[in-house]
Amino acid sequence: MNERMDEARAPGGASASTDPASSGLLSRVRAVLGAHRLATAIGAGVIGLLLLGGGALAVGAATRTPPAPARVAAAAASTPTAEPRPSPDAVAAAVALRTCSVADLAADPRLAALQAQVVNAGTGEVLFDRGGSTPSRTASVMKVLTSAAALAVLGPDYRATTTVVKGAEPGTAVLVGGGDVTLSRTPSGDEGVYPGAAHLDDLAAQVRAAWDADPSNPPLTRLVLDASYFGGEEWQPSWNLKERDDGYMSNIAALMVDGDRDDPFSNTSFRSDDPVGRAGQAFADELGGIGTIERGTAPAGAAQLGAVSSPTVAQLVDKALVVSDNTVAEMLARLVAIETGAGNSFDAINAGVLQGLAGYGVDTSGIVIVDGSGLSDDNAVPPAYLTRLFQKIAAREGQLGVLLDGLPVAGERGSLSYDDRFTGDNAVADGQVIAKTGWIDTGYTLAGVIHAADGTTLTFAIYALGDVSDDAKQAIDTLATGFYRCGAQLSNR
Repeated sequence: MNERMDEARAPGGASASTDPASSGLLSRVRAVLGAHRLATAIGAGVIGLLLLGGGALAVGAATRTPPAPARVAAAAASTPTAEPRPSPDAVAAAVALRTCSVADLAADPRLAALQAQVVNAGTGEVLFDRGGSTPSRTASVMKVLTSAAALAVLGPDYRATTTVVKGAEPGTAVLVGGGDVTLSRTPSGDEGVYPGAAHLDDLAAQVRAAWDADPSNPPLTRLVLDASYFGGEEWQPSWNLKERDDGYMSNIAALMVDGDRDDPFSNTSFRSDDPVGRAGQAFADELGGIGTIERGTAPAGAAQLGAVSSPTVAQLVDKALVVSDNTVAEMLARLVAIETGAGNSFDAINAGVLQGLAGYGVDTSGIVIVDGSGLSDDNAVPPAYLTRLFQKIAAREGQLGVLLDGLPVAGERGSLSYDDRFTGDNAVADGQVIAKTGWIDTGYTLAGVIHAADGTTLTFAIYALGDVSDDAKQAIDTLATGFYRCGAQLSNR
């Protein structure tokens, strides 16, 4: 029987038949048909919800009717997979905007071709950079590298020793230079330019006492000068000879007195072209009775007659940095080259000093070291190397605290306390800029540590290179003061 036709004949779901048996049967049929229609409607709704985006499970849960396996499979196949959302850790941290600009100060024409870099010493972040990775001449800032290498290779307590031994010929003594350029011809008790220096009169007294103690010795009449501890040329070919005439640099020899100054009490004093001869004559005068002075070498295993030693490396570093003593810096560089086995000439300095710097863990790629003082235009060190090395100096790593303590301080110590440095508005940074100065004909430089106004420790290097004049120093000081004022907010724009 067609269900729809039956329902048409009996509106309201009542049967027209009065037969009890028929009536019961029809009731049961209607119940079955009603349940079937309900199930069909629910199934159709579930399928529709699945097609609309996977709501079948909600309907199934609401009706307590578990979906058929086929329907679950169809739902899984048709439900789109959502892209995973990034966790908070995956979102890049916001970069702080630094707003303090020194662009106008860096554009000062007195700085000529500017190279500079500033680093936040605490975080290592580069705050400011103008050609910081380009190796260039450093002027006397080179003394920072020389001093750091000397502290690493020689140690702060090392002393260079000058000796006198008995010569091979009767009546002969040999004065043997050990690289001490500070040995002084001034009387003991007087202090020349080198605090703590050894004195020739002390050495001569030792020699006379030892010589006279042996009655078999003939009179001492001959002095041999042995300066073989240093080799090669005494004057670096790239240096301008006016540096010697103006009193800033001596020839470099293993035997000399008072840095070969005419005036042993003046930092700036004319130097000769024969430092070994000057030292030999001064010692002969102290000994007395010497009729012959000549060059030579000491015989192997000769008996020692006397010895005196230089100030410590720590004292020499202080002298090299605070007043920028060129001769002492060359002494340190040469002793480093010898101690590392690189050699004893100018040609060995690059390998020796770089070996000494290697232990600090700062990349030395591209660095060229021609001398220990920085007088040569051929030296090449990027400002970026200095900012990284000064991070370690500021932290007093190894023996570098000795170097930090030897640096000039703005308005307070050494070459940064002169009356043309950190004056006027720049005096606000007095005591807070601790740095090495540099000056040659083709550039002015400054590099070191700044304790900024906001409490941040900065390391920095500034090179003003090219056609520069003396007023470049003031432009450098003004830029460094700008770094001091900005601190951690220093902008690279």
